[in-house]
Amino acid sequence: MVNPVSQINHLVISAIGEDRPGIVNELSKLCREYQCNIIDSRMTVLGGEFAVIMMISGNWDSVAKLESAIPTIARKLDLTTMVKQTKARLPAKSITYSINVVALDQPGIVHDISQFFSRRNINIADLETNTYSAPHCGTQMFNLNMTIHIPSETHLASLREEFMLFCDDRNLDAVIEPVRNL
Repeated sequence: MVNPVSQINHLVISAIGEDRPGIVNELSKLCREYQCNIIDSRMTVLGGEFAVIMMISGNWDSVAKLESAIPTIARKLDLTTMVKQTKARLPAKSITYSINVVALDQPGIVHDISQFFSRRNINIADLETNTYSAPHCGTQMFNLNMTIHIPSETHLASLREEFMLFCDDRNLDAVIEPVRNL
């Protein structure tokens, strides 16, 4: 019988608060203090707010102690937090592709693209967007980068063609290409 204390457990922590130096240091120090490992994370500044989501791993006791310490560090750093126990993701039978889209900024681009993939049962694994002023003219531009997992039974050439036509219809400059695992 496997000892549950020795099994790897996972915890997802999300936090948001006013941006200032030291937040990452304090959160990573807490993880280290409780002998937990940050195995995946995303951290960014949006406006004046710092946002983080991280997945932590450790034995049952360490993860439980870390989870109970989160409210204290949240108060200390003035963060709004959410914590959820989870498990490691099982590998799926899929092909990983990268998408990049650039266009004039307009409402609805993310929805349109996510709906395109959702209707085809394609999972969006990672999504990042930003806007910027175009050089020379200052026009507001939109940039999207995403990673998707395409089910292995999907006909890739047809999907690529459908996506490029979809983007052309909406005046979106797009690139779709396989992710090469090194």
